Formats: sequence, C-alpha cells, structure tokens
Amino acid sequence: MSRFNSAALLGSILVLISAVLFAIKAILIKFTYQLSPDADAVTVLALRMMSALPFFMAIAFISKKVAHKITWQDWGLLLLAGFVGYYLASILDFMGLMYVSASLERIILFLYPTLTVIASSFIYGQKIAPKVWIAILLSYGGTLIVMLGEGWKALHATNLLLGSSLVFAGAIAYAMYLVMTPTLINRFGSWRFTGLAMSVACLAAIGHYIMITPQPVQHLMALPEKVIWYGLALGFFCTVLPATLLMQGIARIGSSQAALISAGGPILTLLLAVAFLGEHLNAVQWLGCALNIFGVLMITLAPKKPNDSSNNSSNNSSDQPPAVPAMENLT
Repeated sequence: MSRFNSAALLGSILVLISAVLFAIKAILIKFTYQLSPDADAVTVLALRMMSALPFFMAIAFISKKVAHKITWQDWGLLLLAGFVGYYLASILDFMGLMYVSASLERIILFLYPTLTVIASSFIYGQKIAPKVWIAILLSYGGTLIVMLGEGWKALHATNLLLGSSLVFAGAIAYAMYLVMTPTLINRFGSWRFTGLAMSVACLAAIGHYIMITPQPVQHLMALPEKVIWYGLALGFFCTVLPATLLMQGIARIGSSQAALISAGGPILTLLLAVAFLGEHLNAVQWLGCALNIFGVLMITLAPKKPNDSSNNSSNNSSDQPPAVPAMENLT
C-alpha cells in the first residue's frame, strides 16, 4: 500500500509540474514577441524546435523498437501526424498569439478534446451521446463568452477574430493528430512514436524558417540575446520536459487522474497572464472559462463503455474510436 501511495504521489507531482510548465508556454511566447519586431511566429517556433530536436531524436533512438515490421504506410502516417499534429498546429497557435491574449489562446486550445470526439464520430461512424453534446455546447459556449467579453468593437479593432480563428485551426490540427495517435502508438510504441513525430515537426519548423528567411543564420545572430534564450526555454522547459513528465505521470496514476490535475492548467495560464502580462478578465469571462473547463472535463473524464475494456488491442486499433488522451496540448 505504501508503495502504491508513493507511486501515486510521485505521479501526481509529475503531472502537476508538467501542467505548470505547459501553462508558462503562452506567457513566454508573448514576452518574446515584445522583445523584438524580428521575433515573429516562424522565428520563435524555429528557435523552440531547434532546442527540442536533439532531445526528441535521442528519445526516438533509445526507445525500444517494436517486434513487428513497420510498413511504408506506417511511416507515411507518422510523417503526416508529425507535420499536421505538431508543426501545423504549433505554427497556427504561434501566429494566433500575435493577435490574441495568452488567456484566450489557452481557453481556445483547451477545446481540443471536444474536437477529437467530433472527428472520431465521423471517422468511426459512432453516435455522440446526448451528455457529450451538452459538454460540447458548454465548452464552446464558454469560449464564446470569453471572446465576446472583449466587446464587439475590440473583436474587429485588434484582429481578435483572426487570431482566435488561427488558434482554433491549430486546435483542429492537434485533434486530427490525436485521432491518428492510437494506431501509430500500436505500430511504433509510445516513446518511439513521440520522439519520431516530434522530430518530424521540429525539422518542418526549421525548414519553414530557412525557406522564408533570406539569410537565416545572420537573422538569428542579429536577434536580441533574450529572444534566443526564451526560444531555447520554450523548447526544453515548455515542450520536452513537460511532455516527458506527463507521460511518466500518466504511467503512475492513469489518464483520468492526470486529466483532472491538468485541468488547472488554463486557470494557471490566466493567473500568470494577469500577473505578468497585465491581461484581465471580467466576471462574465471568468464564468465562460469555468464553463469551458467543466465541459471539457465532462468529456475527458467520461467513463469508458464496458465493452471497450473487454475488446482486445487489435480490435481497438481498427474498430474503436480513440479515447481522448488526458494530456495537455503540446503545441
């Protein structure tokens, strides 16, 4: 019993630390944008991925290889997952943060479990239960309240609609990645898949930066030193480290408990944004945040159907929709 309690305590601490580190991400990005006009979304994302790439390549290299044969179709799906799920989702998120507050960005991104459920229902042809529809309506209604709380004039004057649309598109891209995840984990293994998919995303982000920047090396050298350090911090402290801690935490306490702990992430981001970025939310917007988080938790913590647990892994990989992972959006 003592060993069980120790493992649960350690797992909870790991998940809590990962939630804190994930919550800091948007704050660091906003700080970086303020440091230099040359620190745009593509540049900051490239810095983040440059620092993260060696770690994810190492994870892919040292991870245990699966016994079965990996087909070209598996590799193709892996490339698609890395490009869409991490690179595309990340660049859209970073671009959106140029127009919206860190608070609103976090609330919009937190919708990704609802998007995963909707996408899975179309792909696997399963009906969405009425309780889940209620949860979806609560989540999107809460997000809409947060947006409209800025005022109708502010929506147009500050490109808030554009930024919100970009962040939401990023959430859609990440949800599509989650739909592909169960199959790829079965084929590659969880750690190796994460390392490979993130390496693909890192290379795509770096390639994007090189393609659109006339003199990329000179451009990086001309950036303020703080921009470089913030970019490196985003790569390790807000990407590699929290992802690793989260996976270790889930292994000890389970996905449902991890989801419950991680649910405090958006609130933490809001508090940090108020403290360090001078952002503020009115009472109605805080109500919208609560509705959003409650709706998402209704989906993430929903108990599995009895027949789901009885199915073997081969049936799950082909016939069943993927469960919503209890983990933060890594973008």
